[in-house]
Amino acid sequence: MDLGIAGKWALVGGASKGLGMGCAQALLREGVNVVIVARGAEVLQATAARLMADRARPADAVVQAVAADITTAEGRAAVFAVRKDFDIVVTNAGGPPPGDFRDWDRDAWIKAIDANMLTPIELIKATVDGMAARGFGRIVNITSSAVKAPIDILGLSNGARSGLTGFVAGASRSKLAAQGVTINNLLPGAFDTDRLRGTMQGAAAKTGKPMEELLDTRRKTIPAGRFGTPEEFGAICAFLCSTHAGYMTGQNVLADGGAFPGTF
Repeated sequence: MDLGIAGKWALVGGASKGLGMGCAQALLREGVNVVIVARGAEVLQATAARLMADRARPADAVVQAVAADITTAEGRAAVFAVRKDFDIVVTNAGGPPPGDFRDWDRDAWIKAIDANMLTPIELIKATVDGMAARGFGRIVNITSSAVKAPIDILGLSNGARSGLTGFVAGASRSKLAAQGVTINNLLPGAFDTDRLRGTMQGAAAKTGKPMEELLDTRRKTIPAGRFGTPEEFGAICAFLCSTHAGYMTGQNVLADGGAFPGTF
């Protein structure tokens, strides 16, 4: 299927690895020019080189890398100094750490809200009017399946991402929808990423159980019987960014292998 977005420009956050890189790769393979952002310059440049070497990349699609912390005003300024207008924006920042809500002070909450609620909102504010003027725009926010099924130790993420979800529910149904701009959230469940393995390493250290045992136990809770891959997550993201998804806005698209047990 031709997604109809070749030649567009996309901004993808947290794109040096994991789900962000999966999204960047999928868009690039559709002929989209991609600006990838992450804090670690060395890893980011290696990812940019890997993406440019991808044989599935159309020859005229390019990758630009910006090493910056997009959760800060300075980081966003660095990104928009490279390019101001984008047709596609994929917001993505590392989730806050797990823990007990009794241990989180105001600074911990503000940091989580800055990264996982206010940063996506700032990126939306900075780009949607240009999208509307051109008659096409796609915003995809990578949030979490915990928005639908909260996890007790992920209270910082539950709170911040749910706040973003509420904002998107309203903003996506504004006049932007009639101007060709969609805003959707993509909710990952358990994907085989460094974040998942880092969480499991912490659980292993706490329980004394081998990490592989914990990973196997987690897999068994997923009806699909496995973890997702960044590549298939990226494919879902690319579809939401396509011309074919123009009638989808304000949606929370869950990709979790069937783990969420609810009907709605």
